[in-house]
Amino acid sequence: SNPFLSFFVRAWNSGSCDYSLDTSRFLRDYAVWEINAFLWISLITITCLLTNKLFQLFKLWTQARKIPGPPCPSFYGHFNTVSKQSLTELLSDSHGDYGSVVKLWLGPTQLLVSIKEPELIKEMLLKAKDKLPLTGKAFRLAFGRSTLFASSFVKVEKRRESLASELNGRLIERANVIPTKAVDCIMEKLHHIMGKGSIDCKMVSQHMAFTLLGAMLFGDTFLAWSKATIYEELLMRIAKDACFWASYSVTPFWERGFWRYQRICTKLKCLTQDLVQQCSKNYKLYHGMDPVSDNETANAGMEATVGSKSYSGIFLQDFFSLEELNCHLKAREEPCGNIMGMMFHGCLTTAGLISNMLVRLVTHPETQHKIYSEIIMAQKGSGEIDQPNVEKMPLLLATVYESARLMPAGPLLQRCSLKHDLRLKSGVIIPAGAILVVPVQLVQMDDSSWGNDAAKFNPYRFLSTTEKTSGSLNKDISVAAGPVELLDQGQSSFVLNDPNKNPAFLPFGSGTRACVCQKFVIQGIARLFASLLERYEV
Repeated sequence: SNPFLSFFVRAWNSGSCDYSLDTSRFLRDYAVWEINAFLWISLITITCLLTNKLFQLFKLWTQARKIPGPPCPSFYGHFNTVSKQSLTELLSDSHGDYGSVVKLWLGPTQLLVSIKEPELIKEMLLKAKDKLPLTGKAFRLAFGRSTLFASSFVKVEKRRESLASELNGRLIERANVIPTKAVDCIMEKLHHIMGKGSIDCKMVSQHMAFTLLGAMLFGDTFLAWSKATIYEELLMRIAKDACFWASYSVTPFWERGFWRYQRICTKLKCLTQDLVQQCSKNYKLYHGMDPVSDNETANAGMEATVGSKSYSGIFLQDFFSLEELNCHLKAREEPCGNIMGMMFHGCLTTAGLISNMLVRLVTHPETQHKIYSEIIMAQKGSGEIDQPNVEKMPLLLATVYESARLMPAGPLLQRCSLKHDLRLKSGVIIPAGAILVVPVQLVQMDDSSWGNDAAKFNPYRFLSTTEKTSGSLNKDISVAAGPVELLDQGQSSFVLNDPNKNPAFLPFGSGTRACVCQKFVIQGIARLFASLLERYEV
């Protein structure tokens, strides 16, 4: 019954010629048997994989059938419709016809689910903890492996928590003096550009965001760095092509343009390492100590710099650079990858907010005049001339929030649940792997959440007034409809409302993957504009 054993039995009892013939015949038969076995195993394996894919596809179609949405015009879904019409407009029409939760097919296997109801959005953003794989791939191709910008929430959770603690804690306290210096650097660059030709709002806001973020993360070293202009140019070139190269299913090693893109990324990495080394040298010279000796010494040095008017950027030395340069092999991360990712993502989103705020100040000069008066009053009541206290400037902060509401960083807030189906309280079940989007522009300009003037610029919707009514009792009065005359008479004062209490306020996201830098960005932009508007008129 065993051909291998029977062969040896026959070979033992036969002569040499018969043995050689039997040997060649057996080896040939055995090779055919092995190949057939391999082919059968391969066929069974591939069949199982395809059957599982087919099962998952039918499961996706079955679950998606229960979600309302426009019928598919073809086998390829609504892809052709999206290419002809703006996706935001298509979602607006679909939500008007089918309700707060609608589906669109971007292909036979790609489901997009859009949610517009604020309460459902809040629930979804708490449960859907992952980001689209395309996002993580774009950062990975440009900056290497990262523990801040991976798609899976499990991989980024710990680093996000520690980053939020640092950005919204010690760094904000030490960065009060940075905007004043940043304004000097920004205006010097803009005057230089204006001497050669004209400039536009996009260029100005991009440079303001880049300078502000670099100064607040790297300190005085960044403002004095001679290669900052080259760094900004490389960063914007990467931003232009990052999503294009990440859209390939297989990394396009055969494309010459891809290798040019990789060379640009390599140059940016080298410049980042150079900047990190400059920060380390300046910190060592300024404090007369070795910043890499141990964590306790570095932390002590950071605490010593609080309140100092010179900031060396040692925050990044302790939190990112030293940890990555010394331990990146263990963590399988690219050295300085997280720093480049923060600069990349932070510059793009912050530039959009600054650009919109500049436009609002120009088109509403009365608001700019009131903010200027508020800044002067706050400076008179503060002993620190070079350190604007934006907490005493509620109208300025409200203008930042309103600018973020009217023009968010992107038209869609994207999430997904990579492994598990998402069950909402409304009874809707969203299949795992589906693209979950929130049409932020539609939500943040919805009359039901923001009133009849939702499409208009009105920073007073984030303010209320506190009036003394009797004794020491204070009464908060909303001024969402517009400014009131009592404010100019000194009988009441502005009180800034928490915008995050409104679930329809989503420029920084919400839930488990909300932007960890929200407070850091708001405070930084407010201080920048306080220093800018005190000396210049936009």
